[in-house]
Amino acid sequence: MARLLWKDPFWDGKRKPYVIALVGAASMLILLFLANISYLYGALYRSGTRVNALNILAVDYDHGVIGESLTAAYSNLQGEGFPTLQFRSPLEYATIGDVRNAVCKGDYWAAIVVQEDASTRLANALSGGTPAMEYNASNTITYVYNGARYATIQDGFITANMQALISATARAYNSINGTKAASVVNTADQNAVLALLNPIMASSINITPTGQGTRALYNTVTIILPIIQQFFFVMALNGISIQFGIYGRLHNTHAGLIRMVLSVGYTFIASLTVIGYIWAFRENWQASGNQFALSWMVVWLYMHVNFLVLDTATAFIPMPHMPFFVLTWAIINITSTTFPFELNPGFYRWGYALPAHSVFTILIQIWSEGCNNQLKSSLPVLFGWEIVGGALAVLGSYKRNKVAQREFEEEKRVNSSNGKPILERSLGGSQD
Repeated sequence: MARLLWKDPFWDGKRKPYVIALVGAASMLILLFLANISYLYGALYRSGTRVNALNILAVDYDHGVIGESLTAAYSNLQGEGFPTLQFRSPLEYATIGDVRNAVCKGDYWAAIVVQEDASTRLANALSGGTPAMEYNASNTITYVYNGARYATIQDGFITANMQALISATARAYNSINGTKAASVVNTADQNAVLALLNPIMASSINITPTGQGTRALYNTVTIILPIIQQFFFVMALNGISIQFGIYGRLHNTHAGLIRMVLSVGYTFIASLTVIGYIWAFRENWQASGNQFALSWMVVWLYMHVNFLVLDTATAFIPMPHMPFFVLTWAIINITSTTFPFELNPGFYRWGYALPAHSVFTILIQIWSEGCNNQLKSSLPVLFGWEIVGGALAVLGSYKRNKVAQREFEEEKRVNSSNGKPILERSLGGSQD
């Protein structure tokens, strides 16, 4: 217990180095977390002021007072906190199917259309009779969106703003045409009065309905856990390989082949568990077996890329510094998927080169049955990491084996000089 006292002779010559080492390690860890969390928070900082970077297709098939009301409503809402409406001619998008395809392709985050003859149907309904009885306020303005493309963004910035826009359109209609409509409405017809009081309502087309609560985790926890999982496996593989004397006693080719087979097999099974828990908790999300298989293959590639990256890192980075690399690698990858780049500061667009962003983009395409197709950029990124990571992992395996061989030869030399026999144990040590 006396050695707990700072003035005890035990601490002679250790006080200053101990304090310096402890303060240095603590400072480096604080700076590490500060830098990484600042990077993550910076991606979301003032994202509400960049909502206007989300482009919405707008097509007016009506060319009447309802279309005019939509334009007026958007003029009042337009700003940095509201998506930008790109008005296009019906000649360019002749049908609602063309509008849906534009959203599906990813050209726009959503679309809003004024239905053909919407103003005429409303005017006829105000006169009463059968037109009033058949009038459907939700058959005036429709918005289209893809619920599988960044579900939280769709909920928070797309559908909420589209509903706000349609509500504002109804108010604009009352301001523009309310007096005239009130003067011609058939007050004796209840349906005509209802049409006057509630002329415009929202209707929507969701290309890929995803109502399950777990969808909020697809671009966050589901992205980062495979990185952590591969790091644990690499550490276990390295420890077991050292314990059983794999390195230094096998040829470089044999040691490398063992790691390759183990990495492919492990990531194959581990990726199945990832897709397994996504499917197990999908609730009423209608996903097919083909989508399951394709998702599995994509996550398998993503996991193997991370294995190669972390395997290379453990070969060249000293073990005390590995937490710095692993945390940074995890944070920059999850930052590239948390929010779309349209809502991030421009600097963060370098995240297009990260495997996490590419794999999530491909998963969106799979889950929305081909929508948001960015394979021409995403697949080259993933395979680029696979090729470069594979080459570096081979060099790392070669380095490990060479270092272990030198240590083994040195051990043999020392034991020979001491006149001791060399007993190679399968558990990687010497046995007296």
